[in-house]
Amino acid sequence: MMATFTAAVESTIVATALPTISVELQGAELTSWVFTAYLLTQAVTIPVYGRLADLYGRKPIFLAGSAIFLVGSALCGLATDISSLIAFRALQGSGAGCVQPIAYTIIGDIYRPVERARIQGMLSGVFGVAAIAGPSLGTLLVAQVTWRLVFWVNLPVVAAAMAMLVAFLHEDTTPRRQPIDVAGATLLMVGIGGVIFGADRWGHIGAAIALTSFFAGLAALVAFAGHEVRTSAPMVPRTLWRNRVVVVGSLGAFAVGGAIMSVIASLPGYVQGVMGGTTGTAGLVLGIMVIVWTFGSIGAGWLMVHITYRITGYAGACGIIAGALVLAMLTPQSSVADAVLGVSILGIGLGFCNTTWIVCVQTGVAYHERGSATSAVMFMRFLGQALGAAVGGIILSFSMRHLLPGVSDPLGRLLDRQAAVTLAERADIAQAASQAFHGVFLLTACMGLVALTLTLRLPAGLSASTSRQTAT
Repeated sequence: MMATFTAAVESTIVATALPTISVELQGAELTSWVFTAYLLTQAVTIPVYGRLADLYGRKPIFLAGSAIFLVGSALCGLATDISSLIAFRALQGSGAGCVQPIAYTIIGDIYRPVERARIQGMLSGVFGVAAIAGPSLGTLLVAQVTWRLVFWVNLPVVAAAMAMLVAFLHEDTTPRRQPIDVAGATLLMVGIGGVIFGADRWGHIGAAIALTSFFAGLAALVAFAGHEVRTSAPMVPRTLWRNRVVVVGSLGAFAVGGAIMSVIASLPGYVQGVMGGTTGTAGLVLGIMVIVWTFGSIGAGWLMVHITYRITGYAGACGIIAGALVLAMLTPQSSVADAVLGVSILGIGLGFCNTTWIVCVQTGVAYHERGSATSAVMFMRFLGQALGAAVGGIILSFSMRHLLPGVSDPLGRLLDRQAAVTLAERADIAQAASQAFHGVFLLTACMGLVALTLTLRLPAGLSASTSRQTAT
């Protein structure tokens, strides 16, 4: 939980320090790359670390990834220009790609199925704590000390987690002498990197470059699939593709990831621009969603001990759909309480689904596949987040162009309270923006519907009490 917290809090704590960093390092035009470099390298290394953990054991791979994360964090705090900071963030992200999935895998190893659901729910709650603590801690460090401590504050926590694992985690595993699929790993990373880069940077690098990157990534993934069929030691074990629980869980995590980011990326704009709220109000609404999500994750973990995974997943998917529909019914005249109601229902659904997919997948595989299976779920959720944010942005952009043809940067004019816009023009833009944002919220509801359909494909009787106990 300590190691997971440090990797989860990294994005939120850096976000508050980014304006100060961009000014001091004189790189405002490249600021977004500080985030992109970290998230991209984190995403592309998740499947690789999962496979290595199955081959060589969780402990050595976790320690290696944590060490990379530590070195990257230390170097970020020493950066003297924006280019070096971006490079060090990429190194830091390549370590974070190990920390979270392998931590979840270790939890899956050391707890029995009946206990696993409750513990995984608590581990999911760490993300909620990170989302709340990160901005406050980042603001305090930047205001009172220096932005460099934003990267260094994690060092003692990660070091302590590594020391505890060295002392207390005892694995009875023998490394399997299998060749490392370097070609497969390279194709996978290039493919994933191209797809996420093209989707995430659509509005920043131009449609032509983004599409080229996206389709080049797809081509690399097709080549990866062909390579994996032919090689004797595939990066992703073929048995996982034949396991219904793993396939359903991974696709479900993708849908939930899309639902998460489509809301997080759009709701602040709706609250501030359409409803006329402040930045603090928008942050409050999102904060409530994260808090409810945390309690939903913990609650799902407790409930799974007594009911089936299908029931908790079904309840979570219905919560996502219901919450998204409440948001889609918001109007410029709606109150903050209406938005809070929508995100509260949505947060419960996200918490239930997020925990359900991780636990049921770990239940459905043997020990030597658990690292790859857990990493597959987390990677698919991450990929869903990237594509959800990108598709949501595209829906918003095209809708605004259709509803307000000829109006340049209508959302910017709506959000800028100092812009020269008459009350009538502002009302027209707010009405159009409301409709455009509704399209994004309906996308969230569709993702919930996909999750609901997938949940019904889970074995009806699969639960913590009926799971087969795999040897550790």
